[in-house]
Formats: sequence, structure tokens, C-alpha cells
Amino acid sequence: MDFSPDLVKGSIEPVILQLLSEQERYGYEIIKTVNLRTGNVFDWKEGTLYPWLHRLEGDKLIQSRWVEADSGRQRKYYRITKRGLASLAERKDEWNSFSKAVNALLLVQPA
Repeated sequence: MDFSPDLVKGSIEPVILQLLSEQERYGYEIIKTVNLRTGNVFDWKEGTLYPWLHRLEGDKLIQSRWVEADSGRQRKYYRITKRGLASLAERKDEWNSFSKAVNALLLVQPA
């Protein structure tokens, strides 16, 4: 199913922050996790993720570090900051209130 770009855009930041609150991850791992957990309903690509990672890092919501993988290749790992955790908590509260209000309107059975 294709979702409206506005709907998708509003969910990217909290999804990234949630995944990084669970554990440190590298970019491709974030993409695989999103696609797996959503059954590929969210079919994220690198072009979706990496601009957001750069923005979140610039906003100091996440931090990154380079780690050498077993293959010898460098991987950039991301982790959430305290500021990112606070932002995630706010976004979750906002999402819960918003989705409850929308559901109250959309899930009403016609008389």
C-alpha cells in the first residue's frame, strides 16, 4: 500500500528515534528493521533514511561513531542522545493523542 507522503514524513523521525532507543544501529540495519517489522509496508530505502539521520544528528537527537566490522569495512553506528529520548517521549505522546482523535472521527459507524 502506498501512503500519502505527508503521512510517511510525519512518522520517520519517531520511528528512527524509537529504533535507536532500543539499541545502537547502523543505517542499513535501521532500514532492514523497519521493513521487517512492518512487513515491507514501510519500504524504506537509503534515500529516505540518510537525510533524516543527518538532520537528527545536526539537531543533536542522535550521535554517530565509526566502527570497524568483522569484514574490515567501516560502519557508521547511530545512537540516541538524552535530548533524543526526550524528543521521542514528546513525539509518542503527540502521536497517541493525535491518533486517538483521528480514530474518534474516522471509526464512527454511520447512523
